[in-house]
Amino acid sequence: METISEKLIHKLLHSDDNPCISLYLPTHRHHPATDQDPVRFKNMLKEAENSLNQKYSEEEVGKLVEPLKEIQRDYTFWNYNLDGLAIFRSENTFEVVRLPVSFEPFLVVADTFHTKPLRKFLQSVDRFHLLGLGLHKIKLYEGNRHGLEEIDLQGDIPTTIQEALGEELTDRHLTAASYGGVSGESSTMHHGHGSKKDETDVDAERYFRSVSKLIEDHYSKPFDMPLILAALPEHHHLFQEVNKSPYLLDKGVKIDPFSADKADLAKMAWEVMEPSYHRKLAELAERFEEAKAAEKGSDDYKELAIAAKDGRIDTLLVEADKVIAARITNLVTGNTQRKDLSNPRIDDLTDDMGELVMEMGGKVIVVPSDKMPTDTGLAGIFRY
Repeated sequence: METISEKLIHKLLHSDDNPCISLYLPTHRHHPATDQDPVRFKNMLKEAENSLNQKYSEEEVGKLVEPLKEIQRDYTFWNYNLDGLAIFRSENTFEVVRLPVSFEPFLVVADTFHTKPLRKFLQSVDRFHLLGLGLHKIKLYEGNRHGLEEIDLQGDIPTTIQEALGEELTDRHLTAASYGGVSGESSTMHHGHGSKKDETDVDAERYFRSVSKLIEDHYSKPFDMPLILAALPEHHHLFQEVNKSPYLLDKGVKIDPFSADKADLAKMAWEVMEPSYHRKLAELAERFEEAKAAEKGSDDYKELAIAAKDGRIDTLLVEADKVIAARITNLVTGNTQRKDLSNPRIDDLTDDMGELVMEMGGKVIVVPSDKMPTDTGLAGIFRY
């Protein structure tokens, strides 16, 4: 069982095997709805076999699909589903991915793996990080409109004020007795010299500054994703004040993140993120229109194929639900071959274009259909 990641997509894109089976299936978390999942999967396997039989021998087809049939027969497998299932199979590749988002049933047998639905999940501009912050601990989540998944911070950044400041804690010379509260914060009784409030404020300021810098360096900047703060109301002003990261959104979630229900936390985070998401999509559409007007952009797939091959595409917008049953046959002329997806050599052209742009160092962004600035399913912004 694999976790969706850029690493997994890179592995699939650089597979040298063919044919490649890419299967996407909506699944269910609870009985009795789970009973229909293996039945639907079995029907899709039959479609895959029919497609493979057009070109490959019975022995070759049997070897490819047998591991998939084992999954279909393993009813314990179907008891642990999320909302979507993606399976990739070739001679030397067998990857299974469960996702917290549903897919339309989709099967492609082609020369390469079809990764667009995975990239839709990873490359949509609706993704963000949510930082759950308290005086004594932190949590970090990756989220989108569908929900939140906690990130394991072990080995990356300190998760407590003691780990972050260590010997630099200003109250280290005091004797303290801490009483933990249900919120995850604690009230501390201090005995010693100096003002308890001054000591606490100094520690909190240094702690928040350290956390802000580390989150930016390890997560916001490498993944180019906005950051939302979830914390008690009294912590927001100080964190915003010491933060130097341009990724932090002005608005945050003013709640104790350690006692909040995860679903409620996800809903509140998306309410903060949604306006930024729509602004970003509008900016991308405007940027494309300006580039096209200056002859530095195109929505013609032949022109885009040539530009992608030459490494000239800076950003490619791909319509999320658009499927073009074709393959690029000549990267010099941009010629394509259009056939039905049941043909084992044909994939979705929008998927192939996204892969080509990524291989040449360009950025690919999957855009909802109603926000796409073109009708062709593709919109490329050139570097030159």
